[in-house]
Amino acid sequence: MFELKKGIDITTDIGGIKTDAEVVEIFKQKMEASEFDKIQKIKSQEARLKIANAIALGQPDKVFINTGDEKDKARIRQMCLDLGEESALAINGHTLHYDLAEEQARIVDRTYYIANDDETVSSLAQRISREDAYDYVKKYMVGCMKGMTLVVGFYSRGPVGAKAAIPAIEATTSLYVCHSAELLYRNCFEDFNAEVDRVGHFFTNIHCQGPNRPEDLPNARVFMDRAHQTTFATFCTYAGNTLLLKKGNHRFAVDRATYYRRGEELSEHMFITGLKGPGGRVTFFAGAAPSGCGKTTTAMVGDEFISDDLAQIWIADDGTIRSINPETGIFGIIEDVNWTDDPDIMSILREEKAEVIFSNVLVDDEKKPHWIGNGESHPDKGFNFQGDWFEGKTDANGKAVPLSHPNARFTVRAESLANYSPKLTDPAGVVTKVFTYNGRDADTMPPIRVAKDPDEGVVIGASIVSKATATEVGATGVKRQPWANQPFIPGALGDNMVAQFEFFNSEKIKPENRPIMAGLNYFLTHEARGGAGQGLLGEKRDVKVWMGWLDRLVYNEVEAIDTPIGLLPKYEDLKNMFKDILGKEYPKELYEKQFALYTDKIIARIDMQYEAFKKEDNMPKRLFEIYEEQKKAMQELKEKFGAVIMPDQL
Repeated sequence: MFELKKGIDITTDIGGIKTDAEVVEIFKQKMEASEFDKIQKIKSQEARLKIANAIALGQPDKVFINTGDEKDKARIRQMCLDLGEESALAINGHTLHYDLAEEQARIVDRTYYIANDDETVSSLAQRISREDAYDYVKKYMVGCMKGMTLVVGFYSRGPVGAKAAIPAIEATTSLYVCHSAELLYRNCFEDFNAEVDRVGHFFTNIHCQGPNRPEDLPNARVFMDRAHQTTFATFCTYAGNTLLLKKGNHRFAVDRATYYRRGEELSEHMFITGLKGPGGRVTFFAGAAPSGCGKTTTAMVGDEFISDDLAQIWIADDGTIRSINPETGIFGIIEDVNWTDDPDIMSILREEKAEVIFSNVLVDDEKKPHWIGNGESHPDKGFNFQGDWFEGKTDANGKAVPLSHPNARFTVRAESLANYSPKLTDPAGVVTKVFTYNGRDADTMPPIRVAKDPDEGVVIGASIVSKATATEVGATGVKRQPWANQPFIPGALGDNMVAQFEFFNSEKIKPENRPIMAGLNYFLTHEARGGAGQGLLGEKRDVKVWMGWLDRLVYNEVEAIDTPIGLLPKYEDLKNMFKDILGKEYPKELYEKQFALYTDKIIARIDMQYEAFKKEDNMPKRLFEIYEEQKKAMQELKEKFGAVIMPDQL
């Protein structure tokens, strides 16, 4: 059983600071008077001990306390430029950061959960014993901050005061990480004491990039100490590995929801967006998708943007499901962001509208950034993540070096978006009526299908599959991605599965507030439906129709076709919506290709999931019952209609 504060706290044990007098002494040693005055405003004894021991561990030359005021933020931006962690671009407020060529994504092969011996860790993750992690930290992190300034910031993962918001400390020697945190999170220095008192705990993140050399990367590690809610990151700079307020703390939030607030909260890898429907009503969606599978694009389809990546979800006292974004900005993949598909984002990236950090793109002599898929002409030479670049350049293996890395990013505050919703800052969250789950499914499931009850909805989420993307170093092939949260579930998948069933079946949710749960898929290809080529069957922007249909289903304004894998839309409804929403025709032939049930593929998918989950411990029986029911029903339909079933036949 997972238990908080069990086992040695590595930071405090190696740091050795135990009393308040020792805390004050090390603060005075490492801080100028102005910084010492700031830290004295932090009253939590546990937080002060964590910070003091992080200092004792890393041994930085100086410590800077970031309060998030304009003076401190300006200092961070300037230090970032002075240290060369970012460089200025042609547009005022736009900067460029490069990670090492060999570290362009999450280092999943060097990412571990620190686990006590009796704890179960997800079968899809790596674990390290507390003893081995202790030895690594003692060997590589003691003194790793010498010659550097440690910056300590205080953040809230959600609007201050929100039921599911959690305070956190970010202690890092990277000014790029500090700058990113200020764009992506709420600095809550003034509210930190009250938030720790309200929530009862906080997360701690300790990072040192070291000399930032390729030869150090084999020793790079990302550790997440579940019991003590502390992350460590060394010898790396990519934000997915170092800005541990994000995915590192998301993992801790998953633990909290699964083991300490089961049936009351969820912590999900989801966008949150509000879609305007008939009569001007706004329906809020939360949607899961693995990294690199269109989550940001789908979030931007909405008229009221809340989140493109993470969601903290709870059942409110009024019987509604509510969601908040623990972040305040976007750390988005920039490849294929263009004026046609993403005009709002492009206007931010190409005009002086907001502070933007670009990473791992090409920059030309005019200090203008360029990236793959932007739909613009680009120079035949410049500088990118591999150094000096020219058209036709190859790497050591003879492979062409692209204009920009497939996982190149942009970081920007959400309030600069044209569809930004002020509700992002509301501690009450938004009432969430639709949950969607999608991966990168090229050949099996239709674009949209709706669960007939909460149990089927949980199974749709558990059954996400996706192709590996550039967000993970060295990952290849087709991957199972339960709830698109698989890389971030610390404990046993069975425990998380139970938590999902309990949450969506909770009697605290009023019947009129039970959400629609649906599978989304806009990655079907022509080849998968008897055509030629890997091109998409339809367009990505069609997702606005799929979401629009879900909105209408919430209010019983459309009917649906009952199938073993869920409810499907009727052609006439979609035909009218394509014309009204997108202004284009929707041929019956395309509808039939997209919504035909290819029984053999569906049965094979069910078998794959069934066998995979059978290998897990403590899986709820209901999961397998649903798979068995779906498989039996599909086999019966195959006997009646054949291997390919048209929706009209049902």
